[in-house]
Amino acid sequence: MPTSAFESMVQELIPLFSSDPWKPYTLSELIHIAETHDLPLSHVVVAQAMIQEDLTYESLLKSVMDAFEHNLRACEIGLTHGKSFLLGSVASDLAQANRQAPALIDDQLINRVLTYTLATEVGNHEVGLRPCAGTGDSCPYTGLIRSLLEHPYPWERVAQETALILKIGSLFRAGKLTTGCNMEGLGAGAAATAAAMTDLRGGTATQVGKAIVLALSPTLAVPCTPRVMVPGLCATHITGAILIGNQAANLVLKTSLPVPVDVDVMLALAARIHKEVASVITPLNIYYLRPFFEKNADVEKLIPEAVQRQESEEREKVLEDARAEVRRLVAQSSSICQTLGDVVIGGSSLAVGSPTNMGRICHELVRGKITGIRIELTLDLFSRRAINVPGILMGSLYGATTQDNESYRKVMTDVLHRKIPVELIQVEEPEVQRIWIQATEQSAMVDSRNRGGGRISIVDARPSREEAITAANRLGILVVP
Repeated sequence: MPTSAFESMVQELIPLFSSDPWKPYTLSELIHIAETHDLPLSHVVVAQAMIQEDLTYESLLKSVMDAFEHNLRACEIGLTHGKSFLLGSVASDLAQANRQAPALIDDQLINRVLTYTLATEVGNHEVGLRPCAGTGDSCPYTGLIRSLLEHPYPWERVAQETALILKIGSLFRAGKLTTGCNMEGLGAGAAATAAAMTDLRGGTATQVGKAIVLALSPTLAVPCTPRVMVPGLCATHITGAILIGNQAANLVLKTSLPVPVDVDVMLALAARIHKEVASVITPLNIYYLRPFFEKNADVEKLIPEAVQRQESEEREKVLEDARAEVRRLVAQSSSICQTLGDVVIGGSSLAVGSPTNMGRICHELVRGKITGIRIELTLDLFSRRAINVPGILMGSLYGATTQDNESYRKVMTDVLHRKIPVELIQVEEPEVQRIWIQATEQSAMVDSRNRGGGRISIVDARPSREEAITAANRLGILVVP
């Protein structure tokens, strides 16, 4: 877009932004502004920054590109001779392999982004990076920007997308309060990639918001730190951000996939989960993976022998505990010829399969005409009641299996037609799925815990737990501890 044309467009937004240039517009609000003025989101971001900083169009674009000058140099170091204490020479290895054919993915542009993202991380361990939420998200940002500069996109267009990347990054920078790749390399990187690729490919501002929502969803509650201290592991986190973001952009641009979640809600959720889960997940990461953390030989000389000996003993204990835990899993696992459960209609086996099987077991225990049903579900299952209640009711009323498509579709109409009282209750206890069926001759109850895969753990039952387990075995339902 010619400078004059862009600055003319900015004039339309001056009355909106200039009265309070630093008004904290949310991402959803900026998307609304862009849609109202029929503009790409990147253009609104640039216009807002021009007004906030009192810069011309050319100066603003130069400023955002200059911000990556050091990081782009670090990328080049990683791509050529750099060697990371955690990633080795992964980037130069890929650069060499790419001369024959794309080493990671057939898409030439995305393969280049993946390579440059890793190169930037290697460069980070050599000369450091300018951080955003952390140095982690600076890696995918830099890898993406360098790749776009090498692609046949005008410099101006790349600069606009760089502004959008920095805008997204600024939100994660503010939201990152503790350790966690979910608000840094993985989460922030995926969101920024999704935003830039959607906008660059001609997506509307609304589509950019939807792509960010899709990109954030799989990154929630995934703090890698201090797992990052294990050699190699960060490579899939940091490049996974690119793959997730690109996938999100393509899904939004090329399909009619419904994405109803407001992007502000998803960002708020990401920031909140980041803060809440770190204290739970980080100690587990440390326990299992600290024995594999990279060490500095010179630093270790400063550590007393007693501490080193204790850590060595802890490493052996972790290995023993892990072997024991996995051995329990093996003991509880089925033959590979019997690993898959029955077909589950209506949604996930966790949300539908196991609750339906609870209803089927209870159905086997009742006698006479069913006169009422009470369903108690933990928060997670209660929230997914749109898909699991039909399954529970078809199992309870008909004894229908999880694959009974016809019963699943008709049961709600049937319940209303027959005027069977159904009470649906949320309980606080995790994993609970409990059902009471009233009947004219013998009522029944099954108090169970959800295990996913259509499996069920029976805690209590009426007339008895033993009869419930016998009924489950008769029905071919897998009962687990």
